[in-house]
Amino acid sequence: MKIALIGATGFVGTHVLTELVSRGHQVTAIARNTDKIDTSNDLVTAKAADVANADEVAAAVAGHDAVISTFNAGWTNPNIYNDFIAGAKAIQAGVKQAGVKRFLTVGGAGSLEIKPGLQLVDTPNFPEAYKPGATAARDYLNILKTETELDWTFLSPAIEMSPAHPGERTGQYRTALDAPVFDEHHHSRLSVEDTAVAIVDEIEQGNFIRKRFTAAY
Repeated sequence: MKIALIGATGFVGTHVLTELVSRGHQVTAIARNTDKIDTSNDLVTAKAADVANADEVAAAVAGHDAVISTFNAGWTNPNIYNDFIAGAKAIQAGVKQAGVKRFLTVGGAGSLEIKPGLQLVDTPNFPEAYKPGATAARDYLNILKTETELDWTFLSPAIEMSPAHPGERTGQYRTALDAPVFDEHHHSRLSVEDTAVAIVDEIEQGNFIRKRFTAAY
């Protein structure tokens, strides 16, 4: 497949790029700054674009079979809420403008339901520092749920999927829709490598069209 990857230099994006190339997909790796993108493999083409500009997104993703967005407005960004919503909406608009139907975006775990009617971001112990970004991803999911033209998928990563929890690629994971996947120790964990596996599996298989899903061990 010919796939456009937005946020190719980020924490998740770099691993998704590696996974896509390992499976033989042709990838246009899109970032604001392309200096960090390794284009030594013939399957990878780097392209610079401002994701906040729908026209630039459309130009970058046109002609692809699918778009994967791992866009993140930056956890230390004081304006993360507004910047995430604006960027996510511009990416969505650009993908539609380009005429690409298949769109997978990576959001947050904060909108997962710990119990019916209670999302993780609204629980008392949710870290305050992450609340604006998690709330933005939750609110964008609600926006995306109204999308009727794109064959979209929204991935909520496992609760414990961060640079503080490095891992390895096992190729194994379990999925769910709106509730976290917990292991026998009540942890929701997945390495970023296996998160990338879940993302590329979904692009190839299309099991969660117009749905949110999550994955963990």
